[in-house]
This record gives sequence, structure tokens and C-alpha cells, in this order.
Amino acid sequence: MDALALPGAPEPPGPPPAADPCRAYLDSLTGAESRRTMAGCLDRIARILTGDPAASAHGQPWHLLRYEHTVRLRALLAGQGWSPAHVNKHLVALRRVLREAWRLGQMTAEDYQRAADLPTLRHTRLPAGSHVPPEAVAAVLAACEDAPGPAGLRDGAVVAVLYSTGCRRAEIAGLTLADYDPGARSLRVRGKRDRERLAYLTGAAVARLERWLAVRGMTAGALFCPIGRTGRLRHRDGAPARMTGQAVADILTRRLAEAGAARRTPHDFRRTFIGELLDAGVDLATAQALVGHASPATTARYDRRPEHRRREAVDRLVLPEARPL
Repeated sequence: MDALALPGAPEPPGPPPAADPCRAYLDSLTGAESRRTMAGCLDRIARILTGDPAASAHGQPWHLLRYEHTVRLRALLAGQGWSPAHVNKHLVALRRVLREAWRLGQMTAEDYQRAADLPTLRHTRLPAGSHVPPEAVAAVLAACEDAPGPAGLRDGAVVAVLYSTGCRRAEIAGLTLADYDPGARSLRVRGKRDRERLAYLTGAAVARLERWLAVRGMTAGALFCPIGRTGRLRHRDGAPARMTGQAVADILTRRLAEAGAARRTPHDFRRTFIGELLDAGVDLATAQALVGHASPATTARYDRRPEHRRREAVDRLVLPEARPL
């Protein structure tokens, strides 16, 4: 790097290698949102390393980093005031780009192992996000029904699918008409690392989806597509165009505001779906399969039952009435 803002940085012997480990790492990620997220992490790391607020992760000589630099960088990241989980995400990005530098032959195995030997920040936090109460969902669906034009039908179907499947917002955006099987009431969902699974819809969700499809039509393409201000469905190459995950989040934000409900995110719907399943007695392995988690430990973090039991335990206490001694 031209001017690392870390003490003891080696002077680069020449320009960065032609092969860019940052590009190699980002190209290895299958999801557009994952690429965008990790590119942001690497850009922030590059700005800290160089002291340049406009620095980009691309073209930086990551192969020059050694353990004395990465351990200092870890300390600087921890001092940014970010949450431990956010810092750890940046450390993951750093380790992965160093691994690509090694794979490209730009670092020795020993230099890579030493530089990447960075422990994550340990932390214990209450689960993020919030539960979505049924009355909030009902209010949002009512707001969608009151909306004029096809956007209300589309948004009502999006909310219903979010609530009854627990899909991630990028998974909703990536659905196509071919993924929908009305007979089985299922959706073929492509999750992280291109893992496929089947998600199942409630009868009410199917009804809302069918109402949307009556307007969308049965042309092959994205299941949910953008809609212009005039109410015209947007197409690309003759097929309904694909939405982005951010567009799904924006739909939810807008309809919640119209309903007068508290702000929620698509991931809050996912948390609620998992919590409702576990509360209903569905076993952890089934819940894990339905939401596409790679590990049951991830699904277990969404379990609200221990909190329920603690609250019920406290409810057994009786606060004495005020009475003079």
C-alpha cells in the first residue's frame, strides 16, 4: 500500500500484483448482497490502513500485510465504536482476502497463516431485532388492500410470503414464477451459497399470491417485479424484471408507515417465523431446514422460549402491598 497508517509497514517493492485478491474474494461470493456487504467491509479496512478516506479495497497490495499489521488493525477496528459482531464481520473479510492473496501465490503459506491468525471479538448480546405481532401484520395487509393499483396486490403478497416462510429479503427478490408450485403450496428458494430448499405457504398466503399473479400474468420471469409510478409492471427482455432485496425492505418500510405500525425489517419477519415455529413445538431440525440455516446453532439463537420461561418464573413472584411497619 502506498502509505499504510500502521507502524512498521513494509515498503512495497513495486506496484500491486496484476491479480487482485479483493476481486477474487468478492467473485467467490454467490449473493449480490453478500458481495456488496463484504466490499463495504474491505473498503473501510482499506481506508483505515491507508489513512485515505476515499480509498478502495481494489488494487491494494494486501499481500504485504503481516501479523504486526493485522493485529494492530484488529485493535483499530475494535476501537471504532462498532458492535463486536460488526467488527468480526470485517475480520472475516480480512482473513478471506488474505487467503485469496495466498491462493494467488502472492503470500507464502506461513505469512498468510500468521497474518490471518486473528481471534474474533468475544461478546454476549441479547438477540437483535424484534418480534412482529399479528396485529401489525394485519394492519400492513390492510394498508396493502387500500393501496390503489397492482402495487397493493404485489406488496400484500410479498408481506404474506415473508410472514409465512421466513425467507430472507434477497431470497424473496430472487424468486421466479417457475419456483412457485401452487399444488404443493411451495416455493423453491435459493439461499446463501446457492443452497436450495422448499418453503411452504399458508392457504391465506397462497390466496394473496394468486391475486397478484392474476395481475402479473403467467409469463416466465421474476415472481415479484418493480412497478412504475403509473402502475405499469416493469419488464426486461420481455419478462417481469427482478427486484432487489433492498426494494423488498423498502416495500415493507413504506407499508408499515402507512399502517401506523412500528418499523420492522424483513429479518424481523424471519425471526418471528422461527420463533413461532419453535413456540408451536416444531423441532429445531425442521425449523432449521425451513429457513435454510447451515447450522442448528444459528436457528437456536432465534428461540424465544428461554425468555418466556424466565418471564413466567418472575410472574410467580408477588410484590408485597405497601403497608406501614
